[in-house]
Order: sequence, then structure tokens, then C-alpha cells
Amino acid sequence: MIDIKTEVLEFQRSFNLLYNEVKKVIVGQNEVIEPVIIAMLAGGHVLLEGVPGLGKTLMVRTLADAVGLKFARIQFTPDLMPADITGTTLIEQTENGRRSFRFQPGPIFAGLVLADEVNRATPKTQSAMLEAMQEKSVTVSGETHLLPSPFFVMATQNPIEQEGTYPLPEAQLDRFMFKLMVVRPTFHEMDEILNRTTGGEQLVAKSVLDGAEILVMRDLAKLVPASPEVRELAIRLTMATHPDEETAPEEIKRFVRCGASPRAAQAMVSSAKVRALAQGRYNAAREDIVVSANAVLRHRILLNFEGMADNITTDNLIDHVVKSCINT
Repeated sequence: MIDIKTEVLEFQRSFNLLYNEVKKVIVGQNEVIEPVIIAMLAGGHVLLEGVPGLGKTLMVRTLADAVGLKFARIQFTPDLMPADITGTTLIEQTENGRRSFRFQPGPIFAGLVLADEVNRATPKTQSAMLEAMQEKSVTVSGETHLLPSPFFVMATQNPIEQEGTYPLPEAQLDRFMFKLMVVRPTFHEMDEILNRTTGGEQLVAKSVLDGAEILVMRDLAKLVPASPEVRELAIRLTMATHPDEETAPEEIKRFVRCGASPRAAQAMVSSAKVRALAQGRYNAAREDIVVSANAVLRHRILLNFEGMADNITTDNLIDHVVKSCINT
């Protein structure tokens, strides 16, 4: 029988193997790659935001190659319909003249789905992702169809200031465990990008994990203990984002219209467990909660009119929330 020490070491080895394989293709973006892998192993979904051309799509494709999952890319456009995502029921005529119904699965039926430029589609189409992301199933013509397991959605979106974008509904945003900001590369990173992409040899990630191994790693992460102090910090951080909460910082009370849902606390604790195993530890720590706070909360805090008028950023507000919760 394998002991817990061996399982933790194997988890850490697999995590580092996957991380290093992705890094063979992706230059920089260290603050994005690790959270993406953590979210996948915690059973969550990720929203990536950044201007076009920063490698968001390449990052998703590389991760799909490294984990050996069936990959599907959905390019969201204003004319995309919900059935283009979930699939539709077709009427077929048999040789004897009888007609039958057959479900034709859409691209959502894959292990790793890239929802590219998700905020370029209309809200009706965006909402077609809701059941798939939350329930791991879709319902077409009254019949429910289960999605493959593991199932992981990575969506990319352009900044809302760009033309032809539609804000994601709050319910849709809440389905994402993390929202990560993809920043432009530095001078030296740009030089390395040119070296890797303009030469004769194109780097491609090889498969280092499979779906079964990911599910085993997910199950192990769920068993990691989180002390009452760790869970309490996640709860306090979540509650402090609400302007009507007594413990909320003054900045939250002034600039925020609505705070984070209980999913935020769940996301912080789940990701903390994965991060602990990735570092070879046997229990989640308060530090793991703090590290994930920005990625978990930045898309779950809704600014009021004053906050938007003053160009307040949610990351700045989260810093005030973390500081107040740690110091009390």
C-alpha cells in the first residue's frame, strides 16, 4: 500500500513535470502558468484576459498537448449560436424510410475546451456555457448529455474597452475559479520568443500526463486537510468584499456594489490544497489562501458608479481586503 508521503512526492513530481513541459513552449508568464495548472487540478475553470497577441491561445493549446486530453477550440463571434457550442439533434432517415433522432455533439464535448475571445459573443451564447461549466453536462431537446471527465474550460477575453466586446454576465464570471491577467513580455522575453518562433524548429509540448492521472491528482488534493484557521481566512476574505459587511475596509464600502459569492471561498480553499501538494506539503496554509486571493476575487467584485468613475481597480481593493483580514 502506497503511503501518503509517496503520494505527495508523486503529485509534486507530476506537477513540476507538467509545468516544465509547458514552459518549454511558453516564454515568461510564470504568474499565469502555475495558477492555470492549479485550477485544472482543483477542478475549476480559468478566464484569461489580455490584449490580442500575447499567447493566450498558444498557452491553452500547449497545456492540451502536455496533458494528452481531447482539445476543442470555440471561436466566439457575434453570430455564434448556443447550438454551435452544445450540439444539436438531427433527424435521420433510415433505409426503410423511418425517421429517427440523433444527437450531434458540439465542440464542448472535449477534455480541454478553449473558449477563444468569449466576450465577443452575445450574452445568450455566453450563457450556453453555464450548465457545461457547472454541471459538467448539457441539455439538448430535454435530454441531458454528460461531458467527458476530466473537463476543463479555459476562456480568453479581450479588455472590455476594445471594439466588439460584450461584458460577461455575473453568473458566467462566477463559474470561473480564477481570472488571470496576461501581461506583455519584457524585452528579454520578447527576444526569446523571436528565437523560438522565427527559427526552423517549432517547439511542441509532449504529453506527460493523461486524463486518468489528472483525476487521481484531483482526488488526492481533496484529501488535503485545511485547518479551521485556513478556512476562516478564506471566509473572512470573501465576506470582506461586501460593502454592507461590518468588517469590510472603507474602500470596499465606498467603491463596491456587490462582493464575492461563496464560490470564492470554495475556490481559495480548493486551490490552496493543490498548491500545498505542489510544494510537497501535507496541509494547506494561510499563505496559500493569500496567494490565490487576487485571482479568485478580481472578477467577483462589482464596482459601483463611483468606483468605475474613479477608475478603481479590483486588484487594489483586494489588497486592502487582504491587509485588513490578515491584521485583524
